[in-house]
Amino acid sequence: MDIAPERLTAQLAAGPLRRAYLIAGPEPLRAVEAADAIRAAARAHGFTEREIFETEGNREADWDQMHASFRAPGLFSSGRVVELRLPTGKAGKKGEALLLEYCADPPADVVLLVHAGDWSRGHEGKWSEAIGRIGVIVRVPVLKPHELPEWIDRRLHARGLKADREAVQRLAERVEGNLLAAAQEIEKLALLGGGEVIDAARMESLVTDAARFDVFRLVDLALNGQPAQVARVLAGLRAEGTAVPALMGMVVRELLAAAALARTQERGGNLAAAFKAQRIWDSKQAVYRRALARHPAARWERFVAEAGRVDRISKGRARDGEPGDPWMPLERLLLAVADARGAPLLAG
Repeated sequence: MDIAPERLTAQLAAGPLRRAYLIAGPEPLRAVEAADAIRAAARAHGFTEREIFETEGNREADWDQMHASFRAPGLFSSGRVVELRLPTGKAGKKGEALLLEYCADPPADVVLLVHAGDWSRGHEGKWSEAIGRIGVIVRVPVLKPHELPEWIDRRLHARGLKADREAVQRLAERVEGNLLAAAQEIEKLALLGGGEVIDAARMESLVTDAARFDVFRLVDLALNGQPAQVARVLAGLRAEGTAVPALMGMVVRELLAAAALARTQERGGNLAAAFKAQRIWDSKQAVYRRALARHPAARWERFVAEAGRVDRISKGRARDGEPGDPWMPLERLLLAVADARGAPLLAG
């Protein structure tokens, strides 16, 4: 079975619980919500234990341990959700063989939940087809711009809200494809909407102030590899009179986190534990993974050093030969983060 995430809740309610689920695609919010729905349904059916296996960088999951887990009885005879996280969407030969074996004879006390961060037709193969035969494939691609208003409208209705077409379009333009930001705005609208139909003017008054909103999204755009949007948002912030020092705390913090993750990944460490240590939620991990794939650890260290230089300039402590205006080096830094081809833009 192959379904959209919006149909998953109804499918789970209708039952029965399947023995395998594949969440395929890079959109973090839809993937997290789909996984949460599957876990909740599994708990309701008595699958209360949870085990996680993950591929990290060039290191594969422990397939032997996962195989043993499939065949081992659960604690206190309870069922288990065994999760496999494949950021690249590829399981390798050994992983594919294990997944095919599982699908051919799934244990009665196990529900398999596979997360494939990258996904396209090129990723499809025998193991994903096997999951589709005995279970459910939930596709979570990044929404296209023309699909976003419909997604927002459905989510508004799910929260008991009504908005006219222009209001929905206004919110879609504001969030620029960031579903997590859209979801947060809709939750706030549920508290503030007042029950009436929301028109464009009301939407504009209720959503987050544009400058503050863009400050919090700026580094996310860079990490997510969206250089054109980075440049546009920076230009808007500058035109609104935002001070660069007000941005640099967030920029430095996020780059330090990325550098720490890159060091862990480069030495083959436990990236899942590193995400936890950096307090990066599941919904944002896909953004960081895409960023880590663009740059080696040494370049992230360079980004951190450059952020320190921009911060110094923004506070009036420029050294000889450094520009007095911090906006240009800040733009170059964030464009370099967003696009590997932009690294030569950095000073030095």
